[in-house]
Amino acid sequence: MIGNLDMFGFQALWSPYLLVSTLVITTIYIYITGKGRKHFKNTEPISNKQRTFFLVSMVLFYLVKGSPVDLLSHLMLSAHMTQMAVLYLVLPPLLLMGMPAWLLRKAIHLPVVKPIFRFFSKPLIALIVFNAIFSLYHIPVVFDTVKVDMAMHTTYTAVMFLAAFIMWWPLVNPLPEEQRLSGIKKIGYIMADGILLTPACALIIFADQPLYATYSELTAWLAALELCVPAGTLAGLDLGGPELFNALPLVEDQQLGGVIMKIIQEIMYGSILAFVFFQWARREREKDELELAPSMNPKAVE
Repeated sequence: MIGNLDMFGFQALWSPYLLVSTLVITTIYIYITGKGRKHFKNTEPISNKQRTFFLVSMVLFYLVKGSPVDLLSHLMLSAHMTQMAVLYLVLPPLLLMGMPAWLLRKAIHLPVVKPIFRFFSKPLIALIVFNAIFSLYHIPVVFDTVKVDMAMHTTYTAVMFLAAFIMWWPLVNPLPEEQRLSGIKKIGYIMADGILLTPACALIIFADQPLYATYSELTAWLAALELCVPAGTLAGLDLGGPELFNALPLVEDQQLGGVIMKIIQEIMYGSILAFVFFQWARREREKDELELAPSMNPKAVE
């Protein structure tokens, strides 16, 4: 029997403070990219497509961090892996495609940001750093240590999100001067990224026993759960154990989590791969047409 989530209360389930924060960020974005542009130099209007990408990313962010999905991510590893897949593989490219080029340019050229960003956004470094942080996180001893410490968990996940953002930068950033990879190199970059992410997923998918104490042992599970609910919420609740909130055996839930992560990764990387390929093919076709144009115009030949 699956436990009733309502016992945790409205605040734990819907994170009203995060909802307000998300709405504030969205309002600031709408203002800065709209009427607020007059306060900045060298700006251009934002397209409806960019605005849609950003708004979708904000909705997804709240759904995985502010809705009951966030609470479930502390009860079930499959929900946690779904949350991670959205946070690190879906949100960063959506945010990049939703941000106006002029605003990103101003952000990355801030004196404090520029040298750090310039180094870590080099394609090879961006690729290695994100996958190293992601893989390290899924080593059981690291995972169980981070999950039960609020400061450590907040810091690690924030760094991982920044690393994911920079990992996606060489593929989907809108700045012409920041296009460091050609079409064929972008394809190789995506393939390498998929390969580097596979070991962490494989570790989870093929394990024949629960890997993480925070999803299988009562004491560690309760310590991790306390991080996502208001103080005092767990007092007096008869939670039983991790199995109470999971319809699947722990090992099967764990394996499902790895499969979900891999499927979302393949969908995102496949989509970006198709986008990059057709973009590259179009540029090559336009280049060929320009080279053929003089021969097709007799006056130009004369």
